[in-house]
Amino acid sequence: MAAVYKSLAKTSSKADKMDIDEDSKSSGNGVRKNKQRVLILSSRGVTHRHRHLLNDLAAMLPHGRKDVKFDSKSNLYQLNELAELYNCNNVMFFEARKGKDLYMWFSKVPNGPTIKFHAQNLHTMEELHFQGNCLKGSRPILSFDATFETEPHLQVIKEVFTHMFGVPEGTRKSKPFVDHVMGFSVADGKIWIRNYEIREVAKTKGDDGDEEEEGATSKKSKKGGLDSKETDISLIEIGPRFVLTPIIIQEGAFGGPIIYENKRFISPNHVRAELRKSKASRHVARQEQTRDNLARKRKLGLENGEAFKDKSGLDTRELFA
Repeated sequence: MAAVYKSLAKTSSKADKMDIDEDSKSSGNGVRKNKQRVLILSSRGVTHRHRHLLNDLAAMLPHGRKDVKFDSKSNLYQLNELAELYNCNNVMFFEARKGKDLYMWFSKVPNGPTIKFHAQNLHTMEELHFQGNCLKGSRPILSFDATFETEPHLQVIKEVFTHMFGVPEGTRKSKPFVDHVMGFSVADGKIWIRNYEIREVAKTKGDDGDEEEEGATSKKSKKGGLDSKETDISLIEIGPRFVLTPIIIQEGAFGGPIIYENKRFISPNHVRAELRKSKASRHVARQEQTRDNLARKRKLGLENGEAFKDKSGLDTRELFA
C-alpha cells in the first residue's frame, strides 16, 4: 500500500511541476494565444457573384469554417447557437435581398458587437484576372487607414476586422508565411477593401557607377557579414475587391440596442423607387403634353389633321350647287 501511495505521489508531483513550468513559460513570455475561428455562411437567394465572393474570402481565411446556407433571414440570433456548435467566436453572414442587394453581418459571439454593412462594387478573383498571387493559408498584414482612429464607430470596426481577417499564429490550416497585405481605407463614408501580394524582386545592375557602388557595398557587406543581395518590394493586387457601407452597430450578438446608426445611408430600395418615380414623372409629362396639343388643335379646328370650316350661305359650294 505504501508503494502505491509513493507512486501516486510521484506522478502527482510531476504533473504539478509540468503545470508550474507551463505557467511560468506563458507568464515569462507574456504572449497571449490568439484563438479566433470564423463561421462563414450565407442566406438563401445569393447570386453567383455573391457566392464567388464568399468562396474567395473563405479561401483567404484558414481559420474560417464555411457552412451551408442559412434558411431564416429574420431569426438571426440562431446563428449564435450555430457558432457555438462549431466552436467559432466570429460570424460572417452574407444576407441577400431581392436577388440584387448584399448585406454582410460581422458579429462577435456570444457578447457582440454586431456590425451590418451594405456591400457594393463586388469583384471576385476570377473576373479580375490580376497578376498577383499568394500562398493559400498564409497570414496577411492588415493595413488600416489613419481615419479608423478618428471616430469611435470606426475603432470598433477596426477591432472586429482585426479579429475576422487577422489569421492567428499557429492556426491548424495556416502557413508560416506572410506574403500579402489586406488594405482597409475610408473614403466618402465607405470602407474600401483591397488585397495585394508582396513581391520582392532583386535589383538589376545599372550604369558603371552603380556597378562600382554595388561592388563597394558588397565588399562592405562581406566584411561586415551582411547580406549582399538587395531587393525591391512592390505590391501587386490579387483580389477580391469590394466596398462596405456601415449601416448599424448593435451591442450584442445579432441583437441588443443599436449603439451606432449611419444617418447618411440610403437604402437601395429607396434609390430604385426614386428612379421609378422619375421615369413615371417623365411619362406623365409626355401624356399631359399630348393632351394639351389635342385640346389646342380642337380649338383651332385642326382635329384629325384637316382644317374644319363652318358652312355658311356665302360658301361657293352653296352658291353654285
